[in-house]
Amino acid sequence: MFLQFIFLWRAQALKFENMGCLASTQNKSGGRWPRNVGEVAVFVPGMRIPKPIDFTQPFGDGLSRDLVERLCALRTRIVVMAGQEAPRATKPRRTATQHGGSTMADLQQALEDYLPVLLGLVENGNQLKHDLQFSWLNQEDTAEETTMSNSWYEVLSVLHLMAMLSLSQANLLLLPMASNDGHLSKLSEERRRACIDMLLKAAGYLHFSIQHVLPQFPPELRKNLPLDLEEGVLQALCLQALGQGVDVQLGMAIDSVKATLAVKRRLACEMVKYWHQAQENIVGLPLMSGWGKKHEHFIEWKYAEAKAAAYYYHGLILDEGNTETCKEIAIAAQQAAEALCKESNKACESFHMTPPLSRNPIPWGTSKFLSEKIPGDESSKVQSNEDPHSNEMILQAAPALPDFTLSLKPDEYQLPPVDPSWNDHIQNQNLLVL
Repeated sequence: MFLQFIFLWRAQALKFENMGCLASTQNKSGGRWPRNVGEVAVFVPGMRIPKPIDFTQPFGDGLSRDLVERLCALRTRIVVMAGQEAPRATKPRRTATQHGGSTMADLQQALEDYLPVLLGLVENGNQLKHDLQFSWLNQEDTAEETTMSNSWYEVLSVLHLMAMLSLSQANLLLLPMASNDGHLSKLSEERRRACIDMLLKAAGYLHFSIQHVLPQFPPELRKNLPLDLEEGVLQALCLQALGQGVDVQLGMAIDSVKATLAVKRRLACEMVKYWHQAQENIVGLPLMSGWGKKHEHFIEWKYAEAKAAAYYYHGLILDEGNTETCKEIAIAAQQAAEALCKESNKACESFHMTPPLSRNPIPWGTSKFLSEKIPGDESSKVQSNEDPHSNEMILQAAPALPDFTLSLKPDEYQLPPVDPSWNDHIQNQNLLVL
């Protein structure tokens, strides 16, 4: 039975590789990844795909047959599903599986099933954790794949993939759904709240990886991690998930008649801080063309958009002051908002034109509001007082934004307990020693 399983596993993996999903091609060729990812509301910087491995060879008699079979079955399921899911992860329209759920939900469940069994290789000082080479295909790194003989690398890669799936689901929640008559429905508050939950969940996986998994790597091994798993990239992803969570909150406030200008300004200013910190973490990293450069443009776009919103609402509040100075500062803030809106539009265009190509969904929330309000409001106040200075001079003259404490935090995440099957394995090993 076991040999039959291994034969089937190898045949399935070989078939999968021949399909092109695991072909040894360079990232820049675009053969493995999609050339067009459709509508993007939440950016997913590529899913790392696991390559097939054979658990039977390195362990020998060091691992029970039952555990080897479980590890093989659980990981093979992920290899196949991840390879099928990654190229279409950010496509706007999903299809249901035969079980009635989305393919992303099935892959998420497969990862959650695999993790407790995998953790047996790293917990309790297990000497087997260096016996197996784990290989994953990269998307943001220039190297097409990274192989490491360390089970913590596998844990980190699994958590990263779980975070990317959560970001993908958040993206889908923010894309309008087509009704039976072909019209696109508006984003409901329920979908927006579900999106925030997914963003916080993704941030939780990433925050845990940074705080508790990366420290498990020796310094020399940590230097060999692919760029996708660099601390700066993981930090940026965590912060941008939180920043987009606030963005969704601001969109809900914009649509609410009860939300005050002060509430909207606070949310916009918090959003600025998240995106600023995300940019600080990613700046200077050797992000190359393709997914890496697209990731960089996305942060530039959203950072400029957040600042435009913050200056817009700050200007409106300053304009309520009764002094001439308040009026002048309010105009400076509104001018900065207009300049930043133009900067955001340029960064948005650069993002969508960077391969893999993408496009904006129907405008909603902050983006829709800024595109409608800033040009009209600004023209009515500034036409009679045109400033000849460049955008840079306008931004230098802009007033300082208020500093608010950040409110959104990543979900708390903890690794699951080690699968109980490892207890039987340890007991058997102890009996053999005796």
